[in-house]
Amino acid sequence: MTVLLTFGCKDKGCELPDDVAKIPVSVEIERLEKPFFSAGSENDIAAFLKTHPVFGSSYLQLKGDASDQRIVSSLYEIAANPSLDTLEQQAEQRFGNMQEEEQQLETAFKVVKYYYPQFQVPEVKTFVTGLGSLGNDIYISDSLLVFGIDYFIGKTAAYRPQVYEYIQNRYEREKMVPAAMLLLSDRFNETNPADRTLLAEMLNIGKAYYFVQSVMPCAPDSAIISYAGQQITDVNHNEGRIWAHFIEKSLLYEKSPFVINKYIGERPNTPEIDATAPGRIGAWVGWQIVRKYMERHPEVTLPELMAETDYSKIFNGSKYKPERRR
Repeated sequence: MTVLLTFGCKDKGCELPDDVAKIPVSVEIERLEKPFFSAGSENDIAAFLKTHPVFGSSYLQLKGDASDQRIVSSLYEIAANPSLDTLEQQAEQRFGNMQEEEQQLETAFKVVKYYYPQFQVPEVKTFVTGLGSLGNDIYISDSLLVFGIDYFIGKTAAYRPQVYEYIQNRYEREKMVPAAMLLLSDRFNETNPADRTLLAEMLNIGKAYYFVQSVMPCAPDSAIISYAGQQITDVNHNEGRIWAHFIEKSLLYEKSPFVINKYIGERPNTPEIDATAPGRIGAWVGWQIVRKYMERHPEVTLPELMAETDYSKIFNGSKYKPERRR
Protein backbone atom coordinates (compact mmCIF):
# COMPACT_ATOMS: atom_id res chain seq x y z
CA MET A 1 0.00 0.00 0.00
CA THR A 2 1.32 3.43 -0.92
CA VAL A 3 1.65 5.86 1.94
CA LEU A 4 0.42 9.28 0.91
CA LEU A 5 2.38 12.09 2.43
CA THR A 6 1.05 15.30 3.84
CA PHE A 7 3.49 17.81 5.21
CA GLY A 8 2.89 20.62 7.62
CA CYS A 9 4.98 23.62 8.52
CA LYS A 10 5.50 24.41 12.15
CA ASP A 11 7.20 27.29 13.91
CA LYS A 12 10.42 25.35 14.30
CA GLY A 13 10.46 23.99 10.77
CA CYS A 14 8.97 21.16 8.78
CA GLU A 15 8.05 17.88 10.36
CA LEU A 16 8.51 14.97 7.99
CA PRO A 17 6.43 11.82 8.37
CA ASP A 18 8.35 9.09 10.17
CA ASP A 19 8.67 6.98 7.02
CA VAL A 20 10.51 9.85 5.35
CA ALA A 21 12.42 11.23 8.33
CA LYS A 22 14.11 7.89 9.00
CA ILE A 23 15.63 7.71 5.51
CA PRO A 24 19.39 8.07 6.02
CA VAL A 25 20.45 11.27 4.25
CA SER A 26 23.23 13.55 5.40
CA VAL A 27 24.32 16.63 3.49
CA GLU A 28 27.55 18.47 4.15
CA ILE A 29 28.25 21.37 1.83
CA GLU A 30 31.93 21.67 0.89
CA ARG A 31 33.06 25.26 0.26
CA LEU A 32 35.51 24.92 -2.64
CA GLU A 33 35.93 28.65 -3.16
CA LYS A 34 38.00 28.82 0.03
CA PRO A 35 40.94 26.61 -1.02
CA PHE A 36 40.77 27.89 -4.59
CA PHE A 37 41.02 31.59 -3.77
CA SER A 38 43.55 31.06 -1.00
CA ALA A 39 45.93 29.41 -3.45
CA GLY A 40 49.35 31.04 -3.19
CA SER A 41 50.96 29.37 -6.19
CA GLU A 42 50.25 27.38 -9.32
CA ASN A 43 51.21 24.27 -7.38
CA ASP A 44 48.30 24.97 -5.01
CA ILE A 45 45.92 25.12 -7.99
CA ALA A 46 47.31 21.86 -9.36
CA ALA A 47 46.79 20.24 -5.96
CA PHE A 48 43.23 21.63 -5.86
CA LEU A 49 42.42 20.08 -9.26
CA LYS A 50 43.98 16.77 -8.28
CA THR A 51 41.89 16.67 -5.11
CA HIS A 52 38.65 17.54 -6.94
CA PRO A 53 38.83 15.84 -10.37
CA VAL A 54 35.06 15.47 -10.91
CA PHE A 55 34.47 19.10 -10.00
CA GLY A 56 37.16 20.14 -12.47
CA SER A 57 35.92 18.05 -15.36
CA SER A 58 32.17 18.44 -14.79
CA TYR A 59 31.64 21.90 -13.33
CA LEU A 60 34.70 23.80 -14.57
CA GLN A 61 34.50 21.76 -17.80
CA LEU A 62 38.27 21.45 -18.01
CA LYS A 63 39.47 19.45 -20.97
CA GLY A 64 42.80 18.59 -19.40
CA ASP A 65 43.89 17.54 -15.91
CA ALA A 66 45.95 18.82 -13.03
CA SER A 67 49.16 18.23 -14.97
CA ASP A 68 48.16 20.57 -17.82
CA GLN A 69 50.26 23.66 -17.13
CA ARG A 70 48.16 25.91 -19.36
CA ILE A 71 45.02 25.13 -17.36
CA VAL A 72 46.82 25.54 -14.05
CA SER A 73 48.32 28.88 -15.05
CA SER A 74 45.00 30.18 -16.35
CA LEU A 75 43.16 29.20 -13.17
CA TYR A 76 45.83 30.66 -10.93
CA GLU A 77 45.52 33.97 -12.77
CA ILE A 78 41.79 33.91 -12.06
CA ALA A 79 42.28 32.96 -8.41
CA ALA A 80 44.60 35.95 -7.97
CA ASN A 81 42.17 38.40 -9.60
CA PRO A 82 41.34 41.15 -7.04
CA SER A 83 37.77 41.54 -8.37
CA LEU A 84 37.01 37.88 -7.84
CA ASP A 85 38.66 38.04 -4.44
CA THR A 86 36.13 40.75 -3.56
CA LEU A 87 33.29 38.50 -4.67
CA GLU A 88 34.72 35.61 -2.67
CA GLN A 89 34.88 37.75 0.47
CA GLN A 90 31.32 38.98 -0.01
CA ALA A 91 30.14 35.42 -0.62
CA GLU A 92 31.81 34.36 2.63
CA GLN A 93 30.02 37.15 4.51
CA ARG A 94 26.67 36.19 2.98
CA PHE A 95 27.07 32.42 3.22
CA GLY A 96 29.33 32.03 6.22
CA ASN A 97 27.04 29.40 7.69
CA MET A 98 25.09 27.16 5.33
CA GLN A 99 23.34 24.97 7.88
CA GLU A 100 19.98 26.18 6.60
CA GLU A 101 20.79 25.03 3.07
CA GLU A 102 22.13 21.73 4.37
CA GLN A 103 18.86 21.14 6.23
CA GLN A 104 16.78 22.14 3.21
CA LEU A 105 18.72 19.73 1.01
CA GLU A 106 18.52 16.90 3.54
CA THR A 107 14.75 17.31 3.71
CA ALA A 108 14.41 17.48 -0.07
CA PHE A 109 16.65 14.49 -0.70
CA LYS A 110 14.82 12.40 1.91
CA VAL A 111 11.53 13.07 0.09
CA VAL A 112 13.09 12.31 -3.29
CA LYS A 113 14.55 9.04 -1.99
CA TYR A 114 11.19 8.12 -0.47
CA TYR A 115 9.52 8.34 -3.85
CA TYR A 116 12.53 7.30 -5.94
CA PRO A 117 14.55 4.79 -3.85
CA GLN A 118 17.16 4.48 -6.60
CA PHE A 119 18.06 8.16 -6.27
CA GLN A 120 21.63 8.74 -5.17
CA VAL A 121 22.30 11.84 -3.10
CA PRO A 122 24.93 13.96 -4.88
CA GLU A 123 27.91 15.59 -3.26
CA VAL A 124 27.21 19.28 -2.69
CA LYS A 125 29.80 22.00 -3.27
CA THR A 126 29.89 25.76 -3.48
CA PHE A 127 32.12 27.92 -5.62
CA VAL A 128 32.65 31.53 -6.62
CA THR A 129 32.42 31.67 -10.39
CA GLY A 130 33.14 35.28 -11.25
CA LEU A 131 29.49 35.36 -12.33
CA GLY A 132 30.03 32.85 -15.09
CA SER A 133 33.77 33.02 -15.76
CA LEU A 134 34.33 29.66 -14.09
CA GLY A 135 30.92 27.99 -14.01
CA ASN A 136 27.16 28.29 -13.89
CA ASP A 137 24.89 29.56 -11.15
CA ILE A 138 23.74 25.99 -10.41
CA TYR A 139 25.01 22.69 -11.75
CA ILE A 140 23.50 19.31 -10.96
CA SER A 141 24.34 15.82 -12.18
CA ASP A 142 23.85 12.32 -10.82
CA SER A 143 26.80 12.72 -8.47
CA LEU A 144 27.43 16.45 -8.04
CA LEU A 145 25.50 19.59 -7.10
CA VAL A 146 27.34 22.90 -7.24
CA PHE A 147 26.06 26.31 -6.23
CA GLY A 148 27.80 29.32 -7.76
CA ILE A 149 27.10 31.32 -4.63
CA ASP A 150 28.38 34.65 -5.98
CA TYR A 151 25.20 34.72 -8.10
CA PHE A 152 23.10 34.58 -4.94
CA ILE A 153 24.77 37.20 -2.72
CA GLY A 154 21.86 39.51 -3.41
CA LYS A 155 21.36 43.24 -3.67
CA THR A 156 24.39 44.11 -1.53
CA ALA A 157 26.84 42.43 -3.92
CA ALA A 158 29.57 44.54 -5.48
CA TYR A 159 28.86 42.78 -8.78
CA ARG A 160 25.50 41.40 -9.88
CA PRO A 161 24.66 38.91 -12.65
CA GLN A 162 24.44 40.66 -16.02
CA VAL A 163 20.76 39.98 -16.58
CA TYR A 164 17.60 42.06 -16.61
CA GLU A 165 16.55 43.37 -13.20
CA TYR A 166 13.39 41.23 -13.12
CA ILE A 167 15.60 38.16 -13.54
CA GLN A 168 18.13 39.41 -10.98
CA ASN A 169 15.36 39.20 -8.39
CA ARG A 170 15.57 35.41 -8.44
CA TYR A 171 19.23 35.50 -7.48
CA GLU A 172 18.56 35.65 -3.77
CA ARG A 173 19.80 33.19 -1.17
CA GLU A 174 16.35 31.87 -0.22
CA LYS A 175 15.66 30.97 -3.87
CA MET A 176 18.88 29.01 -4.39
CA VAL A 177 17.87 25.54 -3.16
CA PRO A 178 14.39 25.70 -4.76
CA ALA A 179 16.09 26.56 -8.07
CA ALA A 180 18.31 23.50 -7.70
CA MET A 181 15.32 21.28 -7.00
CA LEU A 182 13.59 22.71 -10.06
CA LEU A 183 16.58 21.58 -12.13
CA LEU A 184 16.48 18.18 -10.42
CA SER A 185 12.81 17.79 -11.38
CA ASP A 186 13.87 17.52 -15.04
CA ARG A 187 15.23 14.06 -14.26
CA PHE A 188 11.76 12.79 -13.35
CA ASN A 189 9.41 14.99 -15.38
CA GLU A 190 8.15 13.05 -18.40
CA THR A 191 6.93 15.15 -21.30
CA ASN A 192 5.05 14.52 -24.52
CA PRO A 193 7.04 16.15 -27.34
CA ALA A 194 4.13 15.57 -29.74
CA ASP A 195 1.94 17.95 -27.74
CA ARG A 196 3.17 21.51 -28.26
CA THR A 197 0.09 23.35 -27.02
CA LEU A 198 0.22 26.11 -24.47
CA LEU A 199 -1.70 23.91 -22.03
CA ALA A 200 0.92 21.17 -22.36
CA GLU A 201 3.72 23.63 -21.71
CA MET A 202 1.86 25.10 -18.74
CA LEU A 203 1.32 21.67 -17.19
CA ASN A 204 4.89 20.52 -17.82
CA ILE A 205 6.17 23.49 -15.87
CA GLY A 206 3.36 23.12 -13.35
CA LYS A 207 4.51 19.57 -12.63
CA ALA A 208 8.04 20.84 -12.07
CA TYR A 209 6.89 23.44 -9.56
CA TYR A 210 4.73 20.84 -7.83
CA PHE A 211 7.81 18.61 -7.52
CA VAL A 212 9.69 21.42 -5.77
CA GLN A 213 6.68 22.09 -3.54
CA SER A 214 6.59 18.40 -2.62
CA VAL A 215 10.28 18.04 -1.74
CA MET A 216 10.46 21.47 -0.04
CA PRO A 217 7.10 21.61 1.75
CA CYS A 218 7.97 24.70 3.78
CA ALA A 219 9.33 26.79 0.91
CA PRO A 220 7.00 29.72 0.17
CA ASP A 221 5.48 29.95 -3.29
CA SER A 222 7.50 33.12 -3.88
CA ALA A 223 10.77 31.20 -3.48
CA ILE A 224 9.64 28.33 -5.70
CA ILE A 225 8.44 30.36 -8.69
CA SER A 226 10.57 33.40 -7.89
CA TYR A 227 7.80 35.96 -7.69
CA ALA A 228 7.87 38.76 -5.15
CA GLY A 229 5.59 38.30 -2.16
CA GLN A 230 3.23 40.99 -3.40
CA GLN A 231 3.08 39.33 -6.82
CA ILE A 232 1.99 36.08 -5.18
CA THR A 233 -0.70 37.94 -3.26
CA ASP A 234 -1.90 39.67 -6.43
CA VAL A 235 -2.05 36.57 -8.64
CA ASN A 236 -3.87 34.62 -5.95
CA HIS A 237 -6.40 37.44 -5.60
CA ASN A 238 -6.83 37.73 -9.38
CA GLU A 239 -6.69 34.01 -10.20
CA GLY A 240 -10.20 33.97 -11.67
CA ARG A 241 -9.52 37.01 -13.85
CA ILE A 242 -6.24 35.52 -15.08
CA TRP A 243 -7.93 32.23 -15.93
CA ALA A 244 -10.76 34.06 -17.72
CA HIS A 245 -8.17 35.60 -20.04
CA PHE A 246 -6.93 32.16 -21.14
CA ILE A 247 -10.47 30.94 -21.74
CA GLU A 248 -11.85 34.06 -23.44
CA LYS A 249 -8.85 34.25 -25.79
CA SER A 250 -9.01 30.48 -26.55
CA LEU A 251 -5.35 30.13 -25.62
CA LEU A 252 -5.13 26.65 -24.08
CA TYR A 253 -4.63 24.81 -27.36
CA GLU A 254 -2.60 27.55 -29.03
CA LYS A 255 0.45 26.13 -30.82
CA SER A 256 2.21 29.28 -31.99
CA PRO A 257 5.62 29.43 -30.25
CA PHE A 258 5.43 33.21 -30.36
CA VAL A 259 2.13 33.27 -28.47
CA ILE A 260 3.16 30.49 -26.08
CA ASN A 261 6.33 32.35 -25.15
CA LYS A 262 4.26 35.39 -24.15
CA TYR A 263 2.76 33.38 -21.30
CA ILE A 264 5.59 31.10 -20.17
CA GLY A 265 8.71 32.90 -21.33
CA GLU A 266 10.89 35.32 -19.40
CA ARG A 267 9.25 38.73 -19.38
CA PRO A 268 8.97 41.48 -16.77
CA ASN A 269 5.16 41.34 -17.01
CA THR A 270 2.27 39.98 -19.08
CA PRO A 271 0.58 43.11 -20.47
CA GLU A 272 -1.85 40.98 -22.47
CA ILE A 273 -3.59 40.38 -19.14
CA ASP A 274 -2.56 43.45 -17.17
CA ALA A 275 0.53 45.65 -16.87
CA THR A 276 0.95 44.44 -13.29
CA ALA A 277 0.64 40.73 -14.13
CA PRO A 278 4.06 39.09 -13.71
CA GLY A 279 5.84 37.26 -16.49
CA ARG A 280 5.58 33.46 -16.78
CA ILE A 281 1.97 33.74 -15.65
CA GLY A 282 1.10 30.63 -17.68
CA ALA A 283 3.61 28.64 -15.65
CA TRP A 284 1.95 29.82 -12.45
CA VAL A 285 -1.50 28.84 -13.78
CA GLY A 286 -0.15 25.43 -14.80
CA TRP A 287 1.07 24.95 -11.24
CA GLN A 288 -2.37 25.79 -9.85
CA ILE A 289 -4.01 23.29 -12.21
CA VAL A 290 -1.59 20.56 -11.10
CA ARG A 291 -2.20 21.44 -7.46
CA LYS A 292 -5.94 21.17 -7.93
CA TYR A 293 -5.53 17.85 -9.76
CA MET A 294 -3.49 16.41 -6.90
CA GLU A 295 -5.95 17.73 -4.31
CA ARG A 296 -8.79 15.97 -6.11
CA HIS A 297 -6.81 12.77 -6.64
CA PRO A 298 -4.95 11.98 -3.41
CA GLU A 299 -4.36 8.45 -4.65
CA VAL A 300 -1.92 9.77 -7.27
CA THR A 301 1.70 9.64 -6.11
CA LEU A 302 4.38 12.13 -7.03
CA PRO A 303 6.13 9.66 -9.40
CA GLU A 304 2.79 8.95 -11.10
CA LEU A 305 2.21 12.66 -11.59
CA MET A 306 5.69 13.25 -12.96
CA ALA A 307 5.28 10.33 -15.38
CA GLU A 308 1.87 11.52 -16.62
CA THR A 309 1.96 12.95 -20.15
CA ASP A 310 -1.78 12.93 -20.81
CA TYR A 311 -2.31 16.62 -20.22
CA SER A 312 -6.04 16.40 -20.88
CA LYS A 313 -6.26 13.88 -18.05
CA ILE A 314 -4.59 16.29 -15.64
CA PHE A 315 -6.60 19.28 -16.84
CA ASN A 316 -9.97 17.54 -16.88
CA GLY A 317 -9.27 15.76 -13.62
CA SER A 318 -8.41 19.04 -11.90
CA LYS A 319 -11.81 20.60 -12.65
CA TYR A 320 -9.89 23.84 -12.42
CA LYS A 321 -12.24 26.81 -12.61
CA PRO A 322 -11.38 29.62 -10.24
CA GLU A 323 -14.12 32.17 -9.74
CA ARG A 324 -13.60 35.67 -10.99
CA ARG A 325 -13.73 38.17 -8.15
CA ARG A 326 -15.75 41.29 -8.61
